[in-house]
Amino acid sequence: MKSITAIKLSVTFLLFFMLPFTSYADQSRKVAAATSAAENFLQLVDAGRYPESWDVTSEYFKTQISKEQWVKQLENFIPTLGNLLNREIEDTEYTKSLSNAPEGEYVVIQFSTSFEHKNNALETVTPMLESDGEWRVTGYYIR
Repeated sequence: MKSITAIKLSVTFLLFFMLPFTSYADQSRKVAAATSAAENFLQLVDAGRYPESWDVTSEYFKTQISKEQWVKQLENFIPTLGNLLNREIEDTEYTKSLSNAPEGEYVVIQFSTSFEHKNNALETVTPMLESDGEWRVTGYYIR
């Protein structure tokens, strides 16, 4: 029969070594959910459904730009890129802080993208976890 001390040590050992794996699994789930939100957002932008793309953004995003401003910016810029040819995830980074943004949970997703008139674009889509548990885009940039 094991002693209480041996059992406590075994439990402590398991918790110490399993915690990073649990945290990693949780973070992986968050990255997957954020990536899904980013891809859904991009599908709306790709389809020219700009008002709907604004509708699925975060509350913070909506305080930074009106729907009308967003639509006008995309209408003036996206068509100059031409048709989407290819988009692949280049990198994802989970973080709990971004400069000039409220504290929270974010995933910065970079896509290597080719358009008809811009072959080597880098799209950055940043979803944030909102208070209702949903991931919504809070930033979108094309370089």
